[in-house]
Amino acid sequence: MNTFLAGRLRNTPLPRTHGLMPLFEAVVNSIQAVASTMSSVDDGEIVIEIERSSQQTLQLEGVGRRGAPPQEAIVGFRVRDNGCGFDDSNLQSFETLDSDFKALEGCRGVGRLLWLKAFDSVEIDSNFIGPDSRLLKRSFTFTASKGVDGLTVSPSTSTTRQTEVHLRGFKKEYRERAPKTGRTIANALFEHCLWYFVRDGGAPKIKVVDHDEAIVLDDVYEECMHSSAQRQSLTIKGKPFELTHLKLKASTPREPFVAWCAAGRVVKEEGITGKVSGLHGRIVDDDGDFLYGCYMTSPFLDQHVRPERIGFDIEEISDDLFAATELSLTDIRTAVLDSSKEFLAMYLQESRAAGRERVEKFVSQRAPRYRPILARISEEKLSVDPSISDRDLDLLLHKQLSEIESSLLVEGHSIMTVESDETTEHYRARLNDYLSKVEAVKMSDLAGYVFHRKTILDILQKAIERGDDGKYAREDLIHEIIMPMRKTSNDLLEKSNLWLIDERLAFHDFLASDKPLSSMPIVQTDETKEPDLVALNVFDEPLLVAEGQRLPLASIIVVEIKRPMRNDAASGEDKDPIEQALGYLDRIRNGQTQTASGRPIPRSDEIPGFCYVICDITPSVERRCKLAQLTVTSDRQGYFGYNPNFRAYIEVTSFDRLLNGARERNRAFFDKLGLPTNL
Repeated sequence: MNTFLAGRLRNTPLPRTHGLMPLFEAVVNSIQAVASTMSSVDDGEIVIEIERSSQQTLQLEGVGRRGAPPQEAIVGFRVRDNGCGFDDSNLQSFETLDSDFKALEGCRGVGRLLWLKAFDSVEIDSNFIGPDSRLLKRSFTFTASKGVDGLTVSPSTSTTRQTEVHLRGFKKEYRERAPKTGRTIANALFEHCLWYFVRDGGAPKIKVVDHDEAIVLDDVYEECMHSSAQRQSLTIKGKPFELTHLKLKASTPREPFVAWCAAGRVVKEEGITGKVSGLHGRIVDDDGDFLYGCYMTSPFLDQHVRPERIGFDIEEISDDLFAATELSLTDIRTAVLDSSKEFLAMYLQESRAAGRERVEKFVSQRAPRYRPILARISEEKLSVDPSISDRDLDLLLHKQLSEIESSLLVEGHSIMTVESDETTEHYRARLNDYLSKVEAVKMSDLAGYVFHRKTILDILQKAIERGDDGKYAREDLIHEIIMPMRKTSNDLLEKSNLWLIDERLAFHDFLASDKPLSSMPIVQTDETKEPDLVALNVFDEPLLVAEGQRLPLASIIVVEIKRPMRNDAASGEDKDPIEQALGYLDRIRNGQTQTASGRPIPRSDEIPGFCYVICDITPSVERRCKLAQLTVTSDRQGYFGYNPNFRAYIEVTSFDRLLNGARERNRAFFDKLGLPTNL
């Protein structure tokens, strides 16, 4: 069977964001070459030299730019080691695709294919010990078109073993997405090879050279490690796994992670922020803050890693007949996270307590609607980052509420059915549990509604105060808070806050906000006057029957809102808010009032009227109230009375009285939820 190298390369995937993977493969090969030759890896040495374009950047190119000056593009890498080199066995393996020469080390024999995915060619020069114990030099070029080309073997003039792998022609699509500086490349290499540094055998001396800068990975290790690693063995469905728990210094710019390793290489990393209760980033320790990381190895992972080492051929979930014995990614992930929880338990107690306090404070002060369901959310799901924003915490709790509501919907379809073998006691317990969940959700809805009222009152309080510019808000702002302008009850009743004025306004046949009289279906008129609020109550059937009494058949409510602290009330409908409200009432009656559906109302000219004027009791307003023969309230923050000529009850209410009245009516609900009333 023949092998076509170009076709094999075409079928070998390498994401463009993994442009350094070929370099990592070359370095890991060097580590293995050192380990196979020397009794101690401490005697091994690996040097990675970064090659940059020799083209000089124009001096004008960096003018006006901030930060570090631009560097020449990376065109290649040279990897040198003093390992065993390309002896006959290694060369034969290199020339054999999918070789099993180092299968026991987890190698798949395809690493060199990745070299040609990201680089134009590879040049290899190797001084190795031949069969007769003499040093020989083997050189060749590796390309996609010719494979191994220009192979030569000759006596070496060197006195020591050394192999150099020269990765040439870094392809643009990979180069542009790869790290650009020697420091970031060294850090990426260290993270990829960290397993070798924390394993029992350790790692050779590895150095990255970029022009005059030399970065020793042992120094990077010292900079990153908070303390020594701790190892743990566990068995998952009969398969052995080895975990290495690490405490990295908090200055490391990354999140807590679990690294899935195979063949001594990191195949993938998974962030575990929020997946372990109390783990939300760096961890506070008596010896200094640290970042948690876990490296996982197993023969099972070595066997199931994909040839390109960018993933595993393992099912995410085992849900077939072999689920009891078949190992899935979910099984592995769950077991590793449990081990991480155990390792971090003593460090995360304070974080979990702070997260719970954050939830309690948010629910108490900002979102009491979630209080009834907190007991039904697991501690794991309530373990939040103490620094979480209100927005993100609200989204998290809303998600939990939605899950509870969804589970209730599913459970509700089966709750009324008694299972064939179910006892009465068991069914009663199941029903009671379901009803308690329903009650919690309904209480949550009620709490949300009450808190909405509390928020509206606070907004209104702020709106009637004098601003930084010394001016008061316009009446249209107050109007929008009470009821959106130019809308009717058919448009968006749920967004109105008519309860601020009178709870009974929620019950009406038709309500209009800042709409011309001529546009209202309850009246036949050409008048273009626009009352702030008009409501018509029509009850064709009694809403409440008690001892034979019925509610009134109809009523008309007119509400006028004025700017806070306005003091220009005078005689005339344009200046007197009381006269203005009565004028609207009179026009509606004269327009032969009818129901919103167009049905006539008998004796509509006698429909009782209620006129509410909401404004501050300034001297000019006080004078108009007295002229209208209204009675002052006991707190002197309003006036009220009945005008028999207009058959209308009139109430003039200051903004302070409006707020205080609404707060008093809702105080019992606020107290129940533990909300301050700002009185």
